[in-house]
Amino acid sequence: MIKHKTDLRILIIEDNDGDFLLIEDYLAEAIENAQAQHVKSFNEAAVLLAEHVYDIILLDLTLPDKSGHDLIKGIIEISEDASVIVLTGYSDMEFSVQSISFGVSDYLLKNDLNSLMLYKSIIYCIERKKRMQQIKESEKRYSELFRLSPQPIWICELETFRFVQVNKAAVDLYEYSEEEFLNMTIFDMRPQEEVQFLKRALAHPDRGGIVMGKFLHLTKSKKLLEVEVNSNFVLINNKQYRLAIMKDVTEKNRMEHQITKAIIRTQENERYEIGAELHDNVCQILASTHIYLGMLSKSIKQEEIPLFHQCRQYIDLATQEIRNLSHRLAPAFFNDSTLKDAFAFLLNNFNVEKKYKISLCFDKSVEKSQINRDLQLTLYRILQEQLRNIFKYACCKNIEVNVIIKNKTLKMRIADDGIGFNVNEAKGGIGLSNIKRRVELFYGKFEVFSTPGNGCELEIAIPLKAENVGEEKNTASHPAPYTA
Repeated sequence: MIKHKTDLRILIIEDNDGDFLLIEDYLAEAIENAQAQHVKSFNEAAVLLAEHVYDIILLDLTLPDKSGHDLIKGIIEISEDASVIVLTGYSDMEFSVQSISFGVSDYLLKNDLNSLMLYKSIIYCIERKKRMQQIKESEKRYSELFRLSPQPIWICELETFRFVQVNKAAVDLYEYSEEEFLNMTIFDMRPQEEVQFLKRALAHPDRGGIVMGKFLHLTKSKKLLEVEVNSNFVLINNKQYRLAIMKDVTEKNRMEHQITKAIIRTQENERYEIGAELHDNVCQILASTHIYLGMLSKSIKQEEIPLFHQCRQYIDLATQEIRNLSHRLAPAFFNDSTLKDAFAFLLNNFNVEKKYKISLCFDKSVEKSQINRDLQLTLYRILQEQLRNIFKYACCKNIEVNVIIKNKTLKMRIADDGIGFNVNEAKGGIGLSNIKRRVELFYGKFEVFSTPGNGCELEIAIPLKAENVGEEKNTASHPAPYTA
């Protein structure tokens, strides 16, 4: 047998001299550099263990001052990281199982003992100890990464969604103490309107259990946070939990929204100016041309009259087309017109050939509320974009447009009974991306429901903050309306 050459510090706790000599011989056969010390009682072992560190403890279960379970528990308590191997003459299976549960590394019968068996047991214990040390170090690194991470992290149960661990960054961001966190669930951190959105996301994770997305969270002081969340399953003590890492993007999004709103506002102002120029200038030129042609009517030869009338018709047609274009560029819903009027005008122009049966439903609370110009334009452009999508792709007969206010949230639904499509394949489309971008500027949610052959339903929900809506209508500050 090849001898083990690594130095090992071994404490033999055995009150029987004959058994000790056998164990000593077995160690000499199997281990080249065994540094063994021998004691005959628990008290003697306690003195040595207080002064020295050992790799292996070989323990007889019957000593003069202590025995059985009490002896095992006492040695385990003072042995620090040493592996304890019990050597006994009693083959009690139940007792051996209990001993292992107390922390004993192995349980060997003296009657079956030989050098090879003792060698294997010692080597297995040493290797197991190394692996356990590696696991402890890994857990310690994980714990430090978790605790000291600058990003908020929490871990929750899969069944109850109750928090089981949170790090310092989460405590600092959300203003709850760790004790308060552990008495809460992940749903307590959300606005009420966000709970169903979160439940749907958890019910349909990506492959591998990953849930990613942008969510709204509430701090203890009811401050609203926009966060990007990445979460996945994690195994702790053989039980599966969900770990989530949060990134607070509230300020970043606020700056981006301000920039995007400024860009959109500039674009809308340019559209308004172009629309007004077309209406006030080009249409007036065409009107003057129409008048001058009328003055020439008496001098037109009889055979040229049909051509003359056709010229006037083309001018009328061009005037009407420019009026329609100017209305699309600069919708008139400021003083004299409402958002509902602007929607009705847009739908009427879209359905000029009467190809569709269109239903427009505006809740009374929407008509009574003052929705500011930016939000009105956003809703108008979203409807305009979706009507363009319906015209190009839907092949439908019926269109429904519903606008309501519920729980301080404005909700708009645009549905058709067309051919539908696969939502996952269309998510990268420019049209839907434009709608999503506009909705997110007002911290809203945008969802599309469609399958091939089952039409399409677009739903948006925008929280009505103070800057977006008031209690009473007041149009004094709006610019004068552009009307055809």
